[in-house]
Amino acid sequence: MAILLTVEEQIARMRADLRMGVPILMACEQAVWMAVAVETLTPERLAELRLLSNDLELAITGWRAKTLKVPIYDDDLARIMVPADAGADWLMSVANPVDDLQNPLKGPFRPMRQGAADTHRVAIAIAIQARLLPAVVVLKLTDAQADTQKYLHKLPLEAISPCLASSPLALVAAAPVPLSVAQNTKLHVFRPSDGGTEHYAIEIGTPSRRKPVLSRLHSACFTGDVIGSLKCDCGPQLNAALAQIANEGAGVLLYLNQEGRGIGLANKMRAYALQTQGFDTVEANNRLGFEDDLRDFSLGAEILKSLGFSSVRLMTNNPHKIARMNDAGVTVTERVPLKVGLNPLNEKYLATKAKKSGHLL
Repeated sequence: MAILLTVEEQIARMRADLRMGVPILMACEQAVWMAVAVETLTPERLAELRLLSNDLELAITGWRAKTLKVPIYDDDLARIMVPADAGADWLMSVANPVDDLQNPLKGPFRPMRQGAADTHRVAIAIAIQARLLPAVVVLKLTDAQADTQKYLHKLPLEAISPCLASSPLALVAAAPVPLSVAQNTKLHVFRPSDGGTEHYAIEIGTPSRRKPVLSRLHSACFTGDVIGSLKCDCGPQLNAALAQIANEGAGVLLYLNQEGRGIGLANKMRAYALQTQGFDTVEANNRLGFEDDLRDFSLGAEILKSLGFSSVRLMTNNPHKIARMNDAGVTVTERVPLKVGLNPLNEKYLATKAKKSGHLL
C-alpha cells in the first residue's frame, strides 16, 4: 500500500527542494511547469534546464523589478526571458541587489507580456516561505518531459494556493523553565502542522484567563536577542518585556520565529549589507524584492487562544500588531508602550520604523 502525501506535506517538501536547488513541478491548465529558486541554482542544474527548454523565464517580484527598471505587466511581478548565454551568476545578480550600485546595467531585459503568470507567482511565494530570495526560473514542460520527472512531486496550482497560508499550530511540549527575572515560568512550544518552524510562549506566573493578560508579541531577532546587536532595539525590548511581566507577577511573552520581519536571517543580512550602502530598512527589503513586512501576527493570537486567553494588554509600539490581534479574535484592551533600546547606532532605524511603518515611538 502506497502512503499518499497531503497537499500541505507536498508543499513542505517543495520548500525543502527549493532550498537544496531541486526543481518543483506545478500543473496549470493542462500544462506542467518546472520552477527552481535562483539563489540555489547551480551552473550544472541550469545546464540541465536548458536541455529541457530553450525558453527559460525569470520571475521576480514587482519590488525588485522597479529597482531594475523592468516593466511590470503582471501586477505584482515581472517575467523576463533568460538570455541564451546567461549563466547562474547573471541570474543571481538580477535576483540579489548587493552589487546594484557597482553594476547597475544588468540588462537589457526582455520582459514578457503574453501568457498567465499564476505559476510564477506561486513559485515565488514558495521561495519566500523557504526564506530564499524571491526569484525563480520557470519553464514549461512537454507531456513527455513531465512524465520523465517521476521523482518530483507535481501539484495542481489550484491545490497549492489555498495551502500557502500559515499552517495551524499545536502545543507539542511544555515545562517549567526558571528565569533570572521570574522563577515561576513555563515554556510552551508550538509546532505548525506542516512541520515548519516552531514558536514559543513564555508564561510567567499564573495569569488569569478571565481578564486581559499582559503580553508581548516578540519576533525572533538573532542579532539583537542573542548577540546584542546595536542596529535594532529588539534585545532591549525582549528583556524589558520579560522584566515588566515579572514585575507585575503574571503574563505571557510570545516568541515567534519570524526573523527579519519574516524574510529570514540570511535575507536580513543582505538587507543589512544594503543599509551600509545608504538604504534604510524598508528600502533594503524592497530592493531585495520583499514587502516591507511579511510577518503573520495572527500566529500570536492563535497561541494565546489555545492557552485560554481572549484579551490582552499588548506591549507594543506597532499599531499593526494591535489590528491583526483584534482581527484574529483576541481583543487588545490596552496598548502598553515599550520604548527602550535607543542608541546612536539605531536612531535612524527607529526613525524609519516611525516614519514608514507607523510605529509609535
